[in-house]
Amino acid sequence: MKKFRYIALNCLLVATLCACNKLEEAPFSTISANQFYKTSGDAQAALTAAYGSLRTIYDGSAILMSSDFSADQVYPRPVVGRNTLTLFSYDPAFSVQVSNNRVAESPVAMWSGCYTGIEKCNLVLEKVPGIEMEEKVKTTILGEAYYLRAYYFWVLTKAFGDVVIKTTTTATQADAFHEKSAKADVYKQIYADLDLAIASLPPYSASIVRGHVSAEVAQALYAKVALYNEDWANALAKAQLIINSGKYSLMPDPRSVFTASMKDAARTENIWSYESESTSPGVTQQMTSLYSPVGGSPTYGTTGFGSAFAYYSFFNSFAVNDKRRQLLDTTYVNLSGTVVRQKNITPVTPFGVLVKKYADPNNIGGATAANIPILRLADIYLIAAEAEARLNGPTTTAYNYIDVVRTRAGIEKLAPGLSATAFIDAVLQERSWELFAEGDRWYDLTRTNTFLTVIPKAINDIFPVRTPTSRNRYFPIPQDEINANTKLTQNDPWK
Repeated sequence: MKKFRYIALNCLLVATLCACNKLEEAPFSTISANQFYKTSGDAQAALTAAYGSLRTIYDGSAILMSSDFSADQVYPRPVVGRNTLTLFSYDPAFSVQVSNNRVAESPVAMWSGCYTGIEKCNLVLEKVPGIEMEEKVKTTILGEAYYLRAYYFWVLTKAFGDVVIKTTTTATQADAFHEKSAKADVYKQIYADLDLAIASLPPYSASIVRGHVSAEVAQALYAKVALYNEDWANALAKAQLIINSGKYSLMPDPRSVFTASMKDAARTENIWSYESESTSPGVTQQMTSLYSPVGGSPTYGTTGFGSAFAYYSFFNSFAVNDKRRQLLDTTYVNLSGTVVRQKNITPVTPFGVLVKKYADPNNIGGATAANIPILRLADIYLIAAEAEARLNGPTTTAYNYIDVVRTRAGIEKLAPGLSATAFIDAVLQERSWELFAEGDRWYDLTRTNTFLTVIPKAINDIFPVRTPTSRNRYFPIPQDEINANTKLTQNDPWK
């Protein structure tokens, strides 16, 4: 028997060597980075690749899920990989804990997706300047790359705190190893990139390709970044530039902002969005099917997973006459035309409230035309209100900014005479009502360090106890990244 096994092994070895000889083939052509970046078309393709990383962090709902499911507005169907974010039971070994392919919806996707995007931006910024092409087009491409790099860095630092600042491409293995930088230095880099973006990008016009950015988009991001950096003067100044530009206005009805068939009209308010398509092949997002009820609905979408819902306490926090409350519902019509009370759908989630923001009655399978807003004018008004109040107290100007949003929602203006603290609390509450399920709430709670008091109250029969700790203010760096980068160290609370 042993003799037979050795002969078989030798025959296999000979066959393998012969096969390898037959499969060897001289390449007729190869392409490298040095050969590729030669034409205007190459520059455009490289920029498209830099935008492509947005798909990694939005198509799989990574940012929205890993932040919103930790907050007090929406929660997931209690499956492993999503409930770890709600229950704060994750640790640096994300990939070990996250099952059922939920890695795509965890902070791992944010980290890898953003750094892939940063690397692609760095390639554009290093290679495109040497291409012979129309200077105006070149300048715009470089401006977009600066903007995208700033955006990716901002996503990283608000989620992880201190992160790696990488502004050059990886040419050697040694280039891949970098230490973390302090959050303050990350913000300096973001500011520098946004300054260059604003100087290089064209002003907003209808001719700009959908999803691409203008100088105003960079100003809007600057306002939000500055707010998170507690740089109130810059946040106010940049927000006012957008408000006073006359290029954007609030939709008359907040529900229209999220009507898929009206998304072109909604661009008057949506300054920058993740553009989704119901065509195939095309770029889409999963929020429509995840928030749609199980089995689908002619209102929400023909395909529904029933995977995410709003807390009943959040639903009840709205004034009854608040138009934004109508972007939530406790009943739906199924595909058979029957009215279904959502709380009777057990055991998935009794007492669940449905979220309508990403509804698309005309979706095709899992593909939807509903966009995901990233920066919109209502957000800018509230940034201006908060920044003004933190600088100068609850002035008439600060009141005017928040009241624009409240009036559009159909509710009374904010009560006069509030203290500075009470006014800022009111702005944060207004942000919660206005921007729910848009990936903002968790970061509003962490940037103000109020999550430890707010989250334990956001409970229901599925998640009756939620106990975040101080280390949950930032996500831990994925352990695989620590293992791969000898210079990278874990965030202190997670060591």
